[in-house]
Amino acid sequence: MTHPDHDFRSHAPGFWPSVAPGEWNDWRWQLRNSVKTLTQAEKFLALTREEREGLLLTAHKLAFAITPHFFNLIDPNDPHCPIRRQVIPQSGETIASPGEMADPCGEDGDMPVPGLVHRYPDRVLFLVTDRCASYCRYCTRSRVVSGVGEQELETDFEAAYAYLEEHTEVRDVLFSGGDALLLSDERLRKIIARVHAIKHIEFIRIGSRVPIFLPQRITPALCDMLREFHPLWMSVHVNHPRELTTEVRDALGRLADAGIPIGNQSVLLAGVNDNVDTMRTLIHKLLRCRVRPYYLYQCDLVRGSAHLRTTVSKGLEIIEALRGFTTGYAVPQFVIDAPGGGGKVPVSPGYVLYHDKEKIVLRNYEGKVYEYPEQPGGAVSSTVARPEAALDY
Repeated sequence: MTHPDHDFRSHAPGFWPSVAPGEWNDWRWQLRNSVKTLTQAEKFLALTREEREGLLLTAHKLAFAITPHFFNLIDPNDPHCPIRRQVIPQSGETIASPGEMADPCGEDGDMPVPGLVHRYPDRVLFLVTDRCASYCRYCTRSRVVSGVGEQELETDFEAAYAYLEEHTEVRDVLFSGGDALLLSDERLRKIIARVHAIKHIEFIRIGSRVPIFLPQRITPALCDMLREFHPLWMSVHVNHPRELTTEVRDALGRLADAGIPIGNQSVLLAGVNDNVDTMRTLIHKLLRCRVRPYYLYQCDLVRGSAHLRTTVSKGLEIIEALRGFTTGYAVPQFVIDAPGGGGKVPVSPGYVLYHDKEKIVLRNYEGKVYEYPEQPGGAVSSTVARPEAALDY
């Protein structure tokens, strides 16, 4: 029997049985009817004590909001449901563990003008809104998104455009926030067009969870508008295979049909996707949606996220179980966003066993050991050593 997470299932209308299809498929209806309060959540779920305490505190840290589409994916009878863990607050969010920070990626220190982060030499992050369709409880920018964080996002758009025009080394602009796709087509068009018109900007990216939280937003009109600004890429955010419903698959298909290459960025989360079977199902399902698994992030050191973080060694274990056992297109790069602003650092299992001026000794996915000459024309061993033979080098 096929596991249900392998299937693309429609979840409409679920908890909203009386809603007409025309309303359900209207992204503005979805936003207006999002679950945003403790009273609404209790109507659908038997909340645990930790969840109820977490919901009581959301007016002071990170707002609570879940679209009806995404709420329907929650198992109301399972407090350990992997969808539920991502979006229902818990009291653990109030506990600051050692090493956790309000700004774990150090973005505020790399912000030459309000709302524009310039960390890497040739690319910038442009924060165009502080709102999301739903709020992930491990959000790296919980300090500035949702309207209730400890900071306010005050993007200076004109100063950002001027900075981009002046800095000719910038060739790549990533729109994020918050979520840029929550803006109206007209507002989003103006922002993209302004950046697209800068001659040295080679391409634009949009980072968005909207196709997952709110697939109804990916309208033909939106896709037609985005098509005008190629080359334009998109990074989406899917953590668990259950998130890839029929509606999401079709929304991603509309983006792909508009010529937009799509990559996925997952976050490694305890109790959500920190096992090989779940991750393998997810990456294979992504490819069926024409989405390339791009990054697997170690969860950032966001204040109050310890209950959702797992170990780096668990991430390495997952990558090692994928590499070589499935197509390379399906294997994401495991990265840690170095705390305090060091940027993304790739972390990989130990495939290089030895390396000097003469040779490199490699271990493949099966544990077999091979030599490759460092110098052109150098000799290479024709024998395949046992894994333990690497100890001789």
